[in-house]
Amino acid sequence: MALRPYWKGYLKLSLVTCPVNMTPATSESEKVRFHTLNKDTGNRVVSQYIDSVTGKPVKDENEAKGYARGENDYVILTEDDLDNVALDTVKTIDIEKFAPADSIEWVYLEKPHYLMPDNAVGNEAFAVIRDAMKADKVVGISKLVIGRREKAVVLEPRDDGIVLWSLRFGDEVRPEENYFEDIDDEADPDLVPLVQKLIKQKTKRWSPEMVSDPIQESLLKLIEEKKKALKPRKKTAKTKDGPAPASNVVNIMDALRKSVADELRSRKAG
Repeated sequence: MALRPYWKGYLKLSLVTCPVNMTPATSESEKVRFHTLNKDTGNRVVSQYIDSVTGKPVKDENEAKGYARGENDYVILTEDDLDNVALDTVKTIDIEKFAPADSIEWVYLEKPHYLMPDNAVGNEAFAVIRDAMKADKVVGISKLVIGRREKAVVLEPRDDGIVLWSLRFGDEVRPEENYFEDIDDEADPDLVPLVQKLIKQKTKRWSPEMVSDPIQESLLKLIEEKKKALKPRKKTAKTKDGPAPASNVVNIMDALRKSVADELRSRKAG
């Protein structure tokens, strides 16, 4: 089942425009996550913003963004202020340039998203843009506001859709020559064939099953062991006539098992 779109707007190339939606192509929702608890009571701990001078909690409606212009001196920006500086790229991906598909180095690629038509009306325009880029073996270069920051993005046609990658800016990438310059230019020519033979023996076609997360697996095993060691919760006066409420650990484990099982089934089906 497709997830709820992360972003909705328009894809534009000159006079060709179509409504699109976008969803992150990766997820960490299946990773084991923990809540912070009070060890003595077992209750969850909540966090609050505290005024650094008065020591009192700050209400949500009183929170604001501040830009420091000096020591303890800030320019305050409200949510309305931030909304008023929204750019056109908040809702429109206007493809301004193109580049050969193999010309963008991997280090500039930041995060992938799936881009697709938002309704049947936009299918034709979307398909035209996608297939034209495929035919010319190019990717589109544009801009998009993500999390109130304008990011450079690259649009790569992929199967029936488009993968949109957010890009790192040039000043965010460290030049590789600064780190590789002291490494020997050439290896021992007698040793290279031996390593090539070893590589050939170990080479297989890529599949997600080639990598795993041993820490995640160990955490799941540990949680399962601790769950089995837990004593059944006693019924309270309010619930003695009904079933005892399920513990948070059981609910989390059930959800994790289902998520892992669904993922394994989908990978086998694929």
